[in-house]
Amino acid sequence: MSATLRAVSYLPPGHGGSTWDLAVLLHDRRRVRRRAIPLVHGDSVLVDFPQPVTLEDRSALKLDDGRLVEIVAGEEQLYDVRARDSTHLMQLCWHIGNRHAKAQIEREDGNERILILRDHVLRDMLVGLGATVTEASEPFAPMDGAYAHSHGSDEHALLYRK
Repeated sequence: MSATLRAVSYLPPGHGGSTWDLAVLLHDRRRVRRRAIPLVHGDSVLVDFPQPVTLEDRSALKLDDGRLVEIVAGEEQLYDVRARDSTHLMQLCWHIGNRHAKAQIEREDGNERILILRDHVLRDMLVGLGATVTEASEPFAPMDGAYAHSHGSDEHALLYRK
């Protein structure tokens, strides 16, 4: 018989705690305020936070009994977009953003790339703009938009976020 447990807090990656179970979630299921989250072993966790939270890969939910549930970003079907140079990358980012598509922008060991959800129309546009586009299957952590926070809080999209 599965149980519904209750989360009382969110712990960011690097929390250092030992986890009891896992929740494997795609990017659009990791932005939560109030929702039941299924766990790998059949139980579920009710999240009811005062403000929306983006659950990061390898973060954790602390349950009311002290146990921890680790959040794992599930693999998604993506396009890996590469540019000729940094200026070209910025231009590609502008075109992706202009279409309100979610994007993960990375730089590792001098290699820059953009990850987007697979969409043949966006792929064709990016190839037409000179990008190299290949299929990828990996966790996706797109940037939160400028308005991902609550408009009723002290934070504003254009102010420095702590």
